[in-house]
Amino acid sequence: MKSVAEQMAIIGRGAVDLISREDLEKKLSKSVETGKPLRVKAGFDPTAPDLHLGHTVLIQKLKHFQDLGHEVLFLIGDFTGMIGDPTGKSVTRKPLTRQDVDRNAETYKEQIFKILDPQRTKVVFNSAWLNNLTSHDFIKLASQLTVARMLERDDFKKRFAGQQPISIHEFLYPLMQGYDSVAMESDVELGGTDQLFNLLMGRELQRTYGQAPQVVITMPLLEGLDGVNKMSKSLGNYIGITDSADDIYGKVLSIPDTIMFRYYELLSDLASPEINTLQVGMEQGNIHPKEVKKRLARELTARYYGEEEAGKAEDNFERVFKQHGLPDDIPEKVMPTGEDIWLPRLLVDAGLVNGTGEARRMIKQNAVSLDGAKITDDEHQVCAAGEILLQVGKRRFCKLIFR
Repeated sequence: MKSVAEQMAIIGRGAVDLISREDLEKKLSKSVETGKPLRVKAGFDPTAPDLHLGHTVLIQKLKHFQDLGHEVLFLIGDFTGMIGDPTGKSVTRKPLTRQDVDRNAETYKEQIFKILDPQRTKVVFNSAWLNNLTSHDFIKLASQLTVARMLERDDFKKRFAGQQPISIHEFLYPLMQGYDSVAMESDVELGGTDQLFNLLMGRELQRTYGQAPQVVITMPLLEGLDGVNKMSKSLGNYIGITDSADDIYGKVLSIPDTIMFRYYELLSDLASPEINTLQVGMEQGNIHPKEVKKRLARELTARYYGEEEAGKAEDNFERVFKQHGLPDDIPEKVMPTGEDIWLPRLLVDAGLVNGTGEARRMIKQNAVSLDGAKITDDEHQVCAAGEILLQVGKRRFCKLIFR
């Protein structure tokens, strides 16, 4: 096990809040002395089936703890997911069904092991203890917090001031997340900066239940491809970890140079001194920024698809963008001949976009080509005959064969 100072340097990399540093040093010192690993927790509500790189900032920090020999607890909030986290919401969120939660939770388990070691990761569900709480237990839990304290939360404060509804069950969410820490006896909890109130609730409840309070570590919200807004599927500025190898590689190369080293700090497995060497080399003009970004793109692509596929993605990128050729493995889809097809619908059927709304947006952004010709009319009709090459953006292709 590394020394306390070495562990603190790794754990602190990229972190925003560390509450408290003194508590963490004490816990680590005891861990080094006794050989007993810390119990490190991060919770994820299964609200969507796919994760993007923004979600993996926390998972990467869990990996840091895992590499240091500590016990990683990946908590899937199947119970709290059916309530809905009110954090950052201006309206009450629609609760998920049990079927939604179960389906998304299974997908999460498949995706996280691209980063974490499955043999050393304990996946837990908070329904295991929250389902067993009685009405008396819930009343006792609710008595630990005042309405005035709850309204200190920025999102609740804004909704209350704006006379927007706040449902009583939303007040229970941070209490239940805090109780998770009690049930799991966690030593450390990780979360995004927007989760600070909920994470601190765990510290408070652990004191109430006679436990040593957990250390709270928050990680920043990763900016998306635009370099400004946080990575989000709704904004279309995300890199999904289930995206194709070509897409991951190409999208990473498209991030602005200004946030390149933020991605390195939060997502890369490279040690901090190595990252610093790259940054100094680039600033001194010894390394071209594109080469630095290509290294990151290859690393992240290999994480989800392996080195061989990452190499192919790199080769495809060079061929398409430098030699203006086409990738070798353009997917083909056979479709029946028939009447003309509305282009946005055809793009959906070809699997190039998620919906006609995204298709219209891409067409208006001059990002859609039909047999090499840009299409800017989102009402365009396509003749369903012969063969057609569709392209969306710089990396998505599909050859349609009408029979």
